[in-house]
Amino acid sequence: MVVEENVPLAPLTTIGIGGPARFFVRATNVDEVREALAWARERDQRVFLLGGGSNLLISDAGFDGLVVRLDLRGVTVESEDAFPMVKVAAGEPWDAFVSTAVNRGWAGIECLSGIPGSTGATPIQNVGAYGQEVSETIARVEVLDRTIDRVTWFTNWDCRFGYRSSLFKNIERDRYVVLSVTFRLRQGGSATVKYPELQRFIEERGIALDDLRGVREAVIAIRKRKGMVLDPADPDTRSDGSFFMNPIVPEPLPDAPHFPAEGGVKLSAAWLIEHAGFQKGFVHGNVGISTKHTLAIINRGGGTASEALELVRMIQEKVREQFGVELHPEPNFIGF
Repeated sequence: MVVEENVPLAPLTTIGIGGPARFFVRATNVDEVREALAWARERDQRVFLLGGGSNLLISDAGFDGLVVRLDLRGVTVESEDAFPMVKVAAGEPWDAFVSTAVNRGWAGIECLSGIPGSTGATPIQNVGAYGQEVSETIARVEVLDRTIDRVTWFTNWDCRFGYRSSLFKNIERDRYVVLSVTFRLRQGGSATVKYPELQRFIEERGIALDDLRGVREAVIAIRKRKGMVLDPADPDTRSDGSFFMNPIVPEPLPDAPHFPAEGGVKLSAAWLIEHAGFQKGFVHGNVGISTKHTLAIINRGGGTASEALELVRMIQEKVREQFGVELHPEPNFIGF
């Protein structure tokens, strides 16, 4: 195992912000993960597990401990009948797997196209977009339990999925290392399209629901319009994607768009932000709000974590003052 020191972390994130890792290891299999964790325990070092770097904000001071870059690879088709079972290693890029599924006619994750990051992160956050969530297709999750150094499996029910939440994120945070995710998809099925904007887009273009490639292309086109597909030529994509979760409240607000949700109604965080006075293109130092989408906080070049946090708090305070609603960030905050 090669342990590096003072490795810059900003280039390993989609927002391009953050200081260095005091120690850094790249793990390509479970034995290397175990070795890295043992190394940290012996030296009383904190550990941060880094995947695709797409849903986190790292402090300007970096991480004073060991960063383990999870680079486990491999896609295994365990069964290929009406409901294909596919095991995907944690380090596999998520969108590459979605593309593979769509090209093989496996339905169930097509609306999650264009999302950056690694597959291992998807159950932690219960990644979702355009009416789909990964919890709808996850059959089981393979993990390393750090408390007993043993590999085990969780069923979908065991994962306790909720809106952008799971056992791994909210209940047993930092206990488990996700090693692989097994998905149960549908062979030759139609796309599940629930999101009104996507429904309109595909209807206007005459895309059939059983045309999974067409639906995937539609999702990516909509995401590109919002700066939500990574593109080095587009500064609006230097972000963590949607920075705030859509809040769930007991009752709808006057004039505010809302959608049914468990426990009440789901409000549009983007609408709340705009109506609290933060428009697309808002600038705060070297960070700001995307010119395409008010939910995305972007690094305009040379941005810092402290600037990003200042902007986050400004938005939260204004929304709280005007609507009495608390906005909660989606990304993980590391090293603060």
